[in-house]
Formats: sequence, structure tokens, C-alpha cells
Amino acid sequence: MPKSHDSEIALDDTDRALLRMMAEDATQNAGKLGRAIGLSQPAAWRRVKRLKESGAIAGLWLDLDLEKLGFGVTVFLGVKLATKGRVSLEDFERAVSAIPEVQTVQHVLGLYDYRLRVVARDIADFERVLRRRIMTLPGVGEVEANVLLSEERLTGLLR
Repeated sequence: MPKSHDSEIALDDTDRALLRMMAEDATQNAGKLGRAIGLSQPAAWRRVKRLKESGAIAGLWLDLDLEKLGFGVTVFLGVKLATKGRVSLEDFERAVSAIPEVQTVQHVLGLYDYRLRVVARDIADFERVLRRRIMTLPGVGEVEANVLLSEERLTGLLR
């Protein structure tokens, strides 16, 4: 779902410093955060609370090592719907989101209608997911696959 920018929150340098630190390690408590940037624990806690309540911090996620969990292959799929008028976008999104191997579903503008991030144990497992689960979804037309070779993860969006 697109997010509205109508209620953009004003951030000062201290807020940005807190967000940078939390992007690197969101498990840090307010005392540790405050000490690192020259705030008391209660002041840091209030700022973090305000950032959460404003929606600037939308949530916290685990960063799982998919390979250690048995998912050694990640594939990005470009999916073009064949029959846009016959299958609603919502129906496609609901159906593809129910496939456990599909990690993200992005509705995009360009050559394809959707960009999916799919994980699998190996290439044979990915082929099974593609043939039996994704290609059988109503409305799926063209599909292009790009296998992830490596990934550099940047911590946070603020520099």
C-alpha cells in the first residue's frame, strides 16, 4: 500500500542519530542510545516513543540468515499479468502472498506488473515453486527470473 507523505515528521539531528543507531541494532535500549548521543535515558526513551507514535519507526524486524535456515537460493521474479481485466490486482496479490516462499510482493511500474522475492532450498526447489505455485496463479502471463548472487545490505536509509 502506498504511504502518504502528507504527515511527514520533522526530524532534527538527534532524531536522525537515534534512527541511524537503531537501524544498525534495533535491540539497543534507551539508556545505551542516550549515552551514545549525549541524552539521558528518559530523554532518549521519549524521543524513540515519539518516533514510533508518529510512524517514523513503523516496526522492528528480525534479519534472518536464510541460508542457515535452509534457503540457499533467492530469486527475483518479474511477473506480467496476462489478463489484467479478468483478474483483479487484489486477487493476484492475495493469492501470491499466500505462497510461503514468496517473501515480498511489490506492485511496480514498468515492463512487469509485479516484482517478487522468492526463496527456495535450491534451484530444483525454486523450479517446483515456480511451476506448481506461481505459474498456476490466475492471470499470470510472462515471468522473468533473476537469481541473486550476492547482496550488500545498507543499514538504514539515513546517512
